[in-house]
Amino acid sequence: MKQIIFHVDVNNAYLSWEAVYRLKHLGGSVDLREQICAVGGDSSKRHGIILAKSLPAKAYGIQTGESLMEARQKCPGLLIVPPHYRLYSQCSNAFMEILREYTPDVEQYSIDEAFMDMSGTGQLWGDPLSTADAIRERIERELGFTVNIGISENKLLAKMASDFRKPNRTHTLFPEEIPRKMWPLPVTDLFFVGRSTFPKLRRLGISTIGDLAHTDRKLLRAHLKSYGEVIWNYANGRDTAMVESIAPANKGYGNSTTIAFDICGERPAAMVLLSLAETVGARLRRDAVKIEVVAVSIKYSDFSSCSHQRTLPASTNITNEIYHTALELFRETWDGITPIRHLGIHTGRVKEQPDCRQLHLADLDCSPLYREREPGFEKLELADTMADSIRARYGIDSLKRAVFVKQAAMVDHMSGGITRDKMDVDYSRETVL
Repeated sequence: MKQIIFHVDVNNAYLSWEAVYRLKHLGGSVDLREQICAVGGDSSKRHGIILAKSLPAKAYGIQTGESLMEARQKCPGLLIVPPHYRLYSQCSNAFMEILREYTPDVEQYSIDEAFMDMSGTGQLWGDPLSTADAIRERIERELGFTVNIGISENKLLAKMASDFRKPNRTHTLFPEEIPRKMWPLPVTDLFFVGRSTFPKLRRLGISTIGDLAHTDRKLLRAHLKSYGEVIWNYANGRDTAMVESIAPANKGYGNSTTIAFDICGERPAAMVLLSLAETVGARLRRDAVKIEVVAVSIKYSDFSSCSHQRTLPASTNITNEIYHTALELFRETWDGITPIRHLGIHTGRVKEQPDCRQLHLADLDCSPLYREREPGFEKLELADTMADSIRARYGIDSLKRAVFVKQAAMVDHMSGGITRDKMDVDYSRETVL
């Protein structure tokens, strides 16, 4: 049976979802997708980057990922709307629910794109092209935004096809269509080939995907090692990855935050690390896993960065253990002088929670060290479980450590990832056109 894979990609997701919400639910009369507009962060909190832009804004050269300052230099009249991640999550869930009505084999690749294994569904839904068109039309009719759908025999080619002409289109890219549709494209359009790789390929005389496809694999391996062979296979449309409807387990957990002010002392840095440890620990406990490696990353005010990691003597998901390890790593890494703008805690060697833990001297109630240190790990585990339960029932602000109550305006007690001001937007402060 011939394999049929769809790749469904929301057109300009964040801006489209914001536009539809304002039109259909807030009584707006202007479609943001038709304005010189972008979704962006808050420059006052140093989160000021472009997350999505309209086609009219794209015509000014505005790019996703650039700073608001750079974007406004290109277009002083650019309209910036704040991100609303809770809305985006709801739109994504509604989008995925529709896809799962057509096949149980749906792999959510990101918040705004998914793969569908449609193999063997022809007798149920019809030919792939008409089925894809029906899905597109239904999403636009019921949810108000548009998608592109790419169709092929594997995930790579389906994803490449969905990136062809936009918006609201269905494209095919079967193996026999590769020479005509894919090989003439710039090599930077190939999945897994970034702009940093292009100079290396250009030195080899490679500028298009077709050039890459016809290059000797030995030459690519000599210059790019195993990565060269991977992109050679991609250039020839070869991909063996399966659609995975069950997400693989996380290989690591982490969180980081850009601070609204430059940190120049250990105390505020420690508070940021504690708030990050709170969110990382909560995620580990939610997924019933523990970690053995903790790492701290630092980005300075001049945008240089460094990191340091350590393997723990025993796997853990205890907030205090993650925090104290992170603080020690920070002390070993920071020079004590250079201002810091961004801190992160990352973990690795994820394991399912073991039934037992190797005891250490400091863990034993009979140890003299016990009275000088914090309580044993069993008590800390119970305390964390209690905190998780209270926050789940009454909200994350229902329980805070005392240090954050005293310094409430300084650092959020649970920071990192998507902050609460980005989860929900106060539209009463927004001008809804």
